[in-house]
Amino acid sequence: MTEQPATHTLEVPGAVLTYDVREPAAPSAAPPLMLIGSPMDASGFVTLAGHFTDRTVITYDPRGTGRSKRTDPAPESTPEQHGDDVRRVIEAVGGGPVDLFASSGGAVNALALVAADPSAVRVLVAHEPPTVTLLPEHEDAVAAVRGIRALYERSGVGPAMVKFIQLVQHKGPIPPGFADEPGPDPASFGLPSADDGSRDDVLLGQNLVTCCLYQPDFDALRTASSRIVVAVGAESQDEVAHRGGRAVAARLGVDPTVYPSNHAGFLGGEYGQNGDPTAFAAVLRESLAG
Repeated sequence: MTEQPATHTLEVPGAVLTYDVREPAAPSAAPPLMLIGSPMDASGFVTLAGHFTDRTVITYDPRGTGRSKRTDPAPESTPEQHGDDVRRVIEAVGGGPVDLFASSGGAVNALALVAADPSAVRVLVAHEPPTVTLLPEHEDAVAAVRGIRALYERSGVGPAMVKFIQLVQHKGPIPPGFADEPGPDPASFGLPSADDGSRDDVLLGQNLVTCCLYQPDFDALRTASSRIVVAVGAESQDEVAHRGGRAVAARLGVDPTVYPSNHAGFLGGEYGQNGDPTAFAAVLRESLAG
């Protein structure tokens, strides 16, 4: 694989996307592998991409994140929009079907893509989609997400991000009134306590509600030509995204595949986090091979 990826831009409705293509050193018959997250951008997949030097690897920055700029005034982006963006990137690099590893919000967006256009994807590995509407306590979980968004609008990034961190790390059912309970001092998480007045955070403002409250089209997914693997982390048992993944698997009538480590199991130092990327990549390779 070339040392540095080739970087390209692509104009799509409402955004200019930036994506990267890593080509293998030798010709490969394997389908391209696309690695996506949301709001995680391409910088989070450097380690994982390095484990697939035998095929073309595509990464990108979702609209509004990293190098990809939004050109529309809409306050939020939807999974359908993100999924269409991914489809357009796939077309730009030569068309599908590709193999698609999608984590967290990226997994939600990938489910929207496969429901709309399964011809773009051969195998989808959907890793821990935070689909709170599918949880048994969905009313309390939805209220928690909406409450965090309301806190963000009232008080800014610091207080809302603390509650978001608490939500994603919470083990077990989300209790009633979760978002109304006071959170710890944002400074203890390295976050600002003061409100700077900005309301352009890509997670809390642009994607939180539309992503977490998205309801997949299971009828379309069950009949899709794409093979769908739902992945959950071995160390994230009972957390929201792990439980969301299990709920998606149950609705699809498949058993989830347990992947090493946690929600960030593929990271190898990106953002100061280390999962178990070598073992993670080995399981991903098995999932893609079927």
